[in-house]
Amino acid sequence: MRGASGKPETGGAAGAGPAAGIGLGRATAPEPGAAGAALGKITPSEFERVIASRLGASRPEVLTGPRLGTDCAVVRIGAGRVMAVTTDPLSLLPALGAAASARLSCHHLASDLWTSGIQPAYAAVTLNLPPRLGEAELSEYWEAMSAAWEELGVAVVGGHTGRYTGCDLTIVGAGTLVGVGDERRTVGPEFVRAGDRVVVTKGCAIEATAVAAWSFPRTLSERLDTGGMSRARAHLELVSVVVDCRAALGVGVRDQGVSALHDATEGGVLGGLVELARSSACDLRVERGKIPLSPEAEAACAMFGVDPYWTLSEGSMIGAVRPNRVAAVLEALGAEGVAAAEVGEVVPGNGAVWLTEPGGSVSRIEGVPGDPYWAAYDRAVREGWK
Repeated sequence: MRGASGKPETGGAAGAGPAAGIGLGRATAPEPGAAGAALGKITPSEFERVIASRLGASRPEVLTGPRLGTDCAVVRIGAGRVMAVTTDPLSLLPALGAAASARLSCHHLASDLWTSGIQPAYAAVTLNLPPRLGEAELSEYWEAMSAAWEELGVAVVGGHTGRYTGCDLTIVGAGTLVGVGDERRTVGPEFVRAGDRVVVTKGCAIEATAVAAWSFPRTLSERLDTGGMSRARAHLELVSVVVDCRAALGVGVRDQGVSALHDATEGGVLGGLVELARSSACDLRVERGKIPLSPEAEAACAMFGVDPYWTLSEGSMIGAVRPNRVAAVLEALGAEGVAAAEVGEVVPGNGAVWLTEPGGSVSRIEGVPGDPYWAAYDRAVREGWK
């Protein structure tokens, strides 16, 4: 369900959802991309080669356009006001059901927009539906989507809905979300400074754990007891950073608190940290042992055979915070019931993450590898996991 302005898959190329191989009522293996291209969002290098240099007209009011490590665009509209914009695929995942899928899609969009510091207000929704999806399921999906938008304070102001040959689940369209606010309240990589502290909420592999628990419960239950399975399924409710962003931003922005926010998605928490480092042109010193990792996420990733630090983690907010405000941000997050940890700091550099292992060794990370989830999910479907 990823694809927001400024991420590698943007500029017209949409990412696929976390369970993109789930077909209507049954699990089916995802088809390879054209010429064997990897599924999921395109790599940063492909984004630079194909998308980044071809962005239409150059307009001076565009303050933040498509770039690595930024979840939405920011456009100056005059009188100290800005418009924040993001776009994302919309998904309908049969393993979750129409209603839960709709809510999740709305929160994916809202999560990305909130990372700008601007509250979402207006949505345009396009639904390109497979012919076999009937009115009853469409009604269930749209009713839940409308309720989610209302809860988020968002008005639907336009869109398009139709059924077309060639369309299929799980991607059923796209949404564009817009917010308008004070330019002085925006946050982003350009405001990050050496000395800022790095905060991560919830932990690793949030979305991957939810997918495992809902799509392959029998297989995962071989690794988790009843209580663990319940907690793994509850990860679905964590797949949003709306509350996280609101709480952190409430402390203050820029020199008064938060300098930048990022929504960890494909590539996981470590991938999100690298993206933040590259977009801010600073280095990050991070301790792996301080990044939260739940037993449920560890079990789900062991089941898939993927590294939990590098895989789907929508629901994990990464924040850069001025050092004298980090305690207040952690307190604000805790007051909202959001678990969070200070995992490192920003240092002068050129866009690398220096990762300290529990044993004391340090590695330098500059690139973001492809998310291992896609191949793991494909294998699980082909092997008939239940």
